[in-house]
Amino acid sequence: MEQQSKSELILISIAGQDRPGLTATITGILAKYDALVLDIGQADIHSTLSLGILFRSEEKYSGLIMKDLLFMTNSLGVNIRFTPIKDEEYTHWVSLQGKNRYILTLLGRKLSARQISATTHILAEQELNIDSIVRLTGRIPLDECDSHSRSCIEFSVRGTPKDRQLMQSQLMNLSIRLDMDFSFQLDNMYRRMRRLICFDMDSTLIETEVIDELAVRAGVGDQVKAITKSAMRGEIDFKESFTRRVALLKGLDESVLEDIATHLPITEGVDRLMAVLKQYGYKIAILSGGFTYFGKYLQKKYNIDYVYANELEIINGKLTGQYLGDVVDGKRKAELLQLIAQVEKLDIEQTIAVGDGANDLPMLSIAGLGIAFHAKPKVVANAQQSINTIGIDGVLYFLGFKDSYMNV
Repeated sequence: MEQQSKSELILISIAGQDRPGLTATITGILAKYDALVLDIGQADIHSTLSLGILFRSEEKYSGLIMKDLLFMTNSLGVNIRFTPIKDEEYTHWVSLQGKNRYILTLLGRKLSARQISATTHILAEQELNIDSIVRLTGRIPLDECDSHSRSCIEFSVRGTPKDRQLMQSQLMNLSIRLDMDFSFQLDNMYRRMRRLICFDMDSTLIETEVIDELAVRAGVGDQVKAITKSAMRGEIDFKESFTRRVALLKGLDESVLEDIATHLPITEGVDRLMAVLKQYGYKIAILSGGFTYFGKYLQKKYNIDYVYANELEIINGKLTGQYLGDVVDGKRKAELLQLIAQVEKLDIEQTIAVGDGANDLPMLSIAGLGIAFHAKPKVVANAQQSINTIGIDGVLYFLGFKDSYMNV
């Protein structure tokens, strides 16, 4: 019987100035001796390469491989380290691959060592292992204005949190204390296949509550704003508050709506967000407790697929103080999200919801990814993800987009 050749597992770690063809040269040497690559990973930080390759080769070739690699790396001016790996170590490592995988995304104007350290300590306490770290945002110029900068880091982690609820709470507290945002998502096929995104409109896509703007023009601004704030805090039923506010608008001229629509303050990042979502084929919906008049304006501006909001009754060019049809409240938003997903033949896990008010919580809770955006405290406390530090285009990073993907 032919005796089976002995083999060795060797991990090579290479660091130094990056240059074109380096990886090709290294793997070419491994190929020369018919080595089997079991794992490979590479990162490039400030033109400095960090490359790791775990390979198996016949024992008789191991010395030749290391000699050729040493000669090659010496001639290129990079450092190489060899680490033998025991078979049982490799077997244990392979057994860990079946564990849950998550993506933790950190987001802010800028991310400091303090923020990263505090976050990774929470991961360590939960016995989660970091497999990789990727920067999603471009390199930040030293003189870039803080008010326009964005910084995002994505951690791929493996394991099962000891206490998921505690970890979520710790991350939330950390984000408030250190002025950053986070998203912790199960890394499954749905995360990479989301196709429908539903937005609230007022104080989400636009930086105002339109009903408050209308109220100011009607001379009832203070009364309506007080009702609006109470409703957004969840203190009174949305339908009741909506009916009371609309009634106060009776007699307002229709021309006021057009003037407000043409001067809507668009939220930071909306232009970029909409362009990227459309470029990559997402279906976009506005599900708003506001008014269709303004939703239709945004629909035309950004080529939005669906708009569901409330219809003001207008007779002889004047608001009557009434509305037409059913009120789009929190419950209705959740129902509409599910309905649109069915029409588009999507699993609910492929949906995203973004909003700021208490009436957005139902759709945030049922969507595959619910994001509270510059939201009220009650909403942030009940949402799994939130964005408070940058514009609404931060949603793109929670979807895994890199700046390099977003050439719009």
